[in-house]
Formats: sequence, C-alpha cells, structure tokens
Amino acid sequence: MNTATLIAIVGAESTGKTRLARDLAHTLAGFTGLSATWVPETLREWCDARGRTPRPDEQAAIAREQQARIDAAAATHRIVVADTTALMTAVYSQLLFGDASLRDYAIAEQRRVSHTLLTALDVPWEADTLRDGPHVRAPVDALVRAWLIEGGLEWSVVSGSGAARVQSALDAVAPHLRMPSTPARGLFTRLAERNAQSHARTWICETCDSPECEHALWRQRAKDA
Repeated sequence: MNTATLIAIVGAESTGKTRLARDLAHTLAGFTGLSATWVPETLREWCDARGRTPRPDEQAAIAREQQARIDAAAATHRIVVADTTALMTAVYSQLLFGDASLRDYAIAEQRRVSHTLLTALDVPWEADTLRDGPHVRAPVDALVRAWLIEGGLEWSVVSGSGAARVQSALDAVAPHLRMPSTPARGLFTRLAERNAQSHARTWICETCDSPECEHALWRQRAKDA
C-alpha cells in the first residue's frame, strides 16, 4: 500500500515552482526525518530536449509521464513534492489549443495528492526562450484556480520570496504530514506554536494562508466579473 504524502505544486510560468519543490523536499526531509524527494517537471525536460513546445497531440503523453514519475517516486519515498502535475498540462492545452480533453483526467489525478500548493504571481518574471511572456501568467493562474475550485480540491496559495516562500509552503502542508514515531524537532513544534498564537494574528484576505478564505475571495471575484 502506498503511504507516501504527495504534495503538488502548480502555478503559472516563472512563479518559482521548481525552486520551491526542491527546497521544500529538502526542508521536509530535515524537519521530519522522513525520506523525501521532488519530481521535476516533465514538460520542461521535454521542451529543453527538443527545443520547442509540444503540439496538441503530444500533450496527453506528457501529462501521463508526469504522473508516472510521481507514482514512481511515491513508491520509494515517504514524502514526494511534485514540480507540477498533469493539471498544468491540461491547463495549457485548454489555453493554447482550446482542447479540454485532458481536464477530467488531470483533476482526477490531482485528487490523489495530499495537498496542492498554488504559487502566487508575486515573484519577478524570468524570461527564457521557451516562455511566452509575463502576460500569460494571469490567465494561467485564473484557470488553475477555477479548475481547483470546480474540482472541489483542497489547495493553498504560497507567496513570498526565498525562505519566506518555503515557510509559507511549510505552514500549508504541515497538517497533511503523517507524524513519524520519533519526529525530528522543528516543523511540528513550530506549527503547534503558530496555531496556539493564531488568535493574535490579523487576517487579510489577499495575503492570509487560509484556503477557505482564499477560495471565498476568488469565488466572489468570479461572481462579480
């Protein structure tokens, strides 16, 4: 039986997904004492190898390969952090090609993860030859949010830069981790202290880490649009 905790990082281009996946896996391994790894983005490797972006008919294989790599990592590790899932391939298929055929498959696969992290658009755009431009980030972000909500999936927004972004991710995923019998001190202690002091915090919808608040905010925006 697979007992791995799967953490999926999704979000628009150039929002720090790869760096966060790597750093979060390393941090979780140290805090929990559990075996942890991260799974790179299949699409990025595919594009780098061929020097181009995929055609519509090549999207499905990329999505399924991403999920296969996540499953392979989960078979040998207790914590797996995925730098994107099939959901992102499905989102780009919809936005670039008007093809929604991967949507149901991607959402079904996303339901298998323990928690989904959505990277906020609060980090600078980093250009490269395979990225369209910063103008594509908002539409991608909006569609990812819409599909997560429509799919009834649990997710949290991760914001901040550098170490602050990792800390934001830790706060979101800590409740979903299985406590080892002899945990390393750090994460669980910090989380308990944070929760004990939660009454003193001032919550602001745009920046808080409450998934319910975030979801309510975006539902209202969609309704008002």
